[in-house]
Amino acid sequence: MIKTPLLGKTLDELTAITTGRGMPSFTGKQLSEWIYKRRAISIDEMSNLSLKNRTLLNEQYEVGRYLPVEKQVSVDGTVKYLFKTQKNQFIESVFIPEDDRATLCISSQVGCKMNCLFCMTGKQGFGAQLTAQEILNQYYSIPESEQLTNIVFMGMGEPLDNIENVLRTLEVLTADYGLGWSPKRITVSTIGLIPGMKIFLEKSTCHLAVSMHSPFDEERLKLMPIQKAHPIHKVLDELRNHDFSKQRRVSFEYILFNGLNDTLRHAREMVKLLKGIDCRVNLIRYHAIPGIDLKTSDESKMIAFRDYLTNNGIMTTIRKSRGEDIFAACGMLSSSKHV
Repeated sequence: MIKTPLLGKTLDELTAITTGRGMPSFTGKQLSEWIYKRRAISIDEMSNLSLKNRTLLNEQYEVGRYLPVEKQVSVDGTVKYLFKTQKNQFIESVFIPEDDRATLCISSQVGCKMNCLFCMTGKQGFGAQLTAQEILNQYYSIPESEQLTNIVFMGMGEPLDNIENVLRTLEVLTADYGLGWSPKRITVSTIGLIPGMKIFLEKSTCHLAVSMHSPFDEERLKLMPIQKAHPIHKVLDELRNHDFSKQRRVSFEYILFNGLNDTLRHAREMVKLLKGIDCRVNLIRYHAIPGIDLKTSDESKMIAFRDYLTNNGIMTTIRKSRGEDIFAACGMLSSSKHV
């Protein structure tokens, strides 16, 4: 019999499970304590539940934790983990240690529907939506879990194309009954999927990162097919309706391709496009993937681009490249070889 995982259930859902089996209502809170705070891996560990109640739960449920099946370590200390999903597919997650930060880059889908030109995940195609359990398991089942200071939804998939499960995951991560993380330490990325973005902005105060990659419509369309359905100017119009000056922050991700989108003409257009939005820009080196004729910008162009934006009032940083030697850097995640 396939058992239902408890990991990923909200407190209300855990309470409904326990009261539906004749247990006291506080048993749901006990379950959340064991699963999310004490990090139990089995129902049998839950010693303040009666043997009868543990037996009842064990008939249909399990905690739902499972370890990664593969691990690769980069020369720079970045670690990539491979997980097998409930549907016998595979996903990758990346642990990035850096000075006083320890970031986990997690996946929200098996593959991706969006097919951005520069992304290996998109070349894999779409396999499945990850459940809240499968997303949270990436957090709970790596050995560095308790060291983490930041979480970014920047792994495989478009998070806002799986908005229901991403929001459930964010609830568990930030709720008092769950991990109690500050939303300021969690960033969710999107290529500009407006319907999901609207829901996210209404229901979460976590940070948002929007993939830009070109300020010009035709150029962005060649890189990102989503531009046809959700043009970047409409994405920006939506963002102008929200307050990013307090707890929530919006940033823009911009991969620099040599001779394509790295000129001062592009930087000037970025300044015009982002006018009136309280934001920051992260410049990212392009990491070459097989079969795609794109090259990254050289250091001097990246610095000139950064300095122009900064001098025009947009906080801009050049993100360090991490894990490229193990295909763990931005745009390089793919589990197609394991399928």
